[in-house]
Amino acid sequence: MFSIPEPRRPALMLAVLLTGQFMVNVDIAVVNVAGPSIQDGLHPSGGALELIVSGYTLAYAVLLVTGARLGAARGHRRMFLAGLAAFTVASLACGLAPATGTLVAARLAQGAAGALMVPQVLSGIQIHFTGKARARAQGMLAVALSGGAVAGQVLGGVLVSADLFGLGWRPIFLVNVPVGIVLLLAGVRLLPADSAGGRARLDLPGVGLLSGATLLGIVPLLFGREAGWPVWTWVSLVACVPVFVLFVRRQRRVASPLLDLGVLTRPVVAWSLGALGAATGTYYAMLFVLALYVQDGLGRSALFSGMVLVSWVAAFGIAGPLVPRLPARVVEGAPVAGYLLLASVYVAVGLSHADGTALIVLLGFGGLGLGLGFAPQLARITADVPAEYATDLSGLINMNFQLGGVAGVAVFGTLYLGVPGSHAHALTVVMLAFGGTALAASLASLAGRRAAKRERQGSSPARRAAVTASSRV
Repeated sequence: MFSIPEPRRPALMLAVLLTGQFMVNVDIAVVNVAGPSIQDGLHPSGGALELIVSGYTLAYAVLLVTGARLGAARGHRRMFLAGLAAFTVASLACGLAPATGTLVAARLAQGAAGALMVPQVLSGIQIHFTGKARARAQGMLAVALSGGAVAGQVLGGVLVSADLFGLGWRPIFLVNVPVGIVLLLAGVRLLPADSAGGRARLDLPGVGLLSGATLLGIVPLLFGREAGWPVWTWVSLVACVPVFVLFVRRQRRVASPLLDLGVLTRPVVAWSLGALGAATGTYYAMLFVLALYVQDGLGRSALFSGMVLVSWVAAFGIAGPLVPRLPARVVEGAPVAGYLLLASVYVAVGLSHADGTALIVLLGFGGLGLGLGFAPQLARITADVPAEYATDLSGLINMNFQLGGVAGVAVFGTLYLGVPGSHAHALTVVMLAFGGTALAASLASLAGRRAAKRERQGSSPARRAAVTASSRV
């Protein structure tokens, strides 16, 4: 655990954790704009290029819950540093890849390493920070999550356009190597030692079942749109349900489950995860849709399509640290108001077809809305759920982000590309759909707020059951 001894310099420890999170999120998006350059250099097939782009997300999403449990079983510090070291080596392998197969394998390794590293970030925040300090740390985590995705697109565009030393696309991966080495040295020095507890067993059959269910669900979402949604994508989506049911049944039987399903029976967790998944799903889908609209519809450059989102990230970054400083009553209602603001921005962009300064300003308000919703909800989940669920929450929250993002891009990307007529018309349809989804996130957030209030008052069924069980013991 990141528990004994306590960190001597928690601010620096947090900086190490958040930089690791930022690196992983950058590499989710950095390849998007490098596709043509990779195509020219390695001449991969269309399917292989899609795997280079999406294989990282595939391995990352599938292994997040396992990475969280490994942190609890083997030590959060140890797993963060191991994941960081593996991520750095895999980045070097990506940058030096001589052929398509090598690059695909290295990208899969990158994603797996990220899944080992990232769950320890939220677990470290939950374990080491309390009260307003935890809320501020989670606000900064929100900035790392959102900023990393946009920075990946901007960095990819800048590095590919610069063609440093004639290396084309390779610097987008090689830049991770010096950063990773420095961060690894800082982590060895600044992350507190793991506690000297016994090693818990890892539920390997549970890992297999959850990984299988996630693969069956996420592979068609990643590749179905490009393939035209053939029959196998729908068969795979249907098949993931019984495999997930088998996973749930096993977790209820084993003494040391991979995921404590009790955390999902708490209404505050279920509603909040639903709201976060819906809102972040629109965000990742917007990155995809807006890039197409700005470049193909407005005729702008790839660099501009990335830079136009800086206002979003800046406003999101302001909201994260600002919210914990507001009165408690305001913080309680911030997610509902934030997602309503987000919905309004989506509708405004879709109806106005804004460009230039107007688009930048509107996106700034969108980032503020998402920030007002995101950070307080993250704080609500971790504040209202006992510390014993820290590992389970870390894996669930991170997987929820990824599945929400992948599903959002698959659904809304297909909608945008399938709407007949002009790019402007397609943008209107998709942005209105975004607005409806953000409104649903606001309603789910309101339900989560009420559930949290009931639990704090001791009136919810979950709390009464816990109290009854405790009294029997």
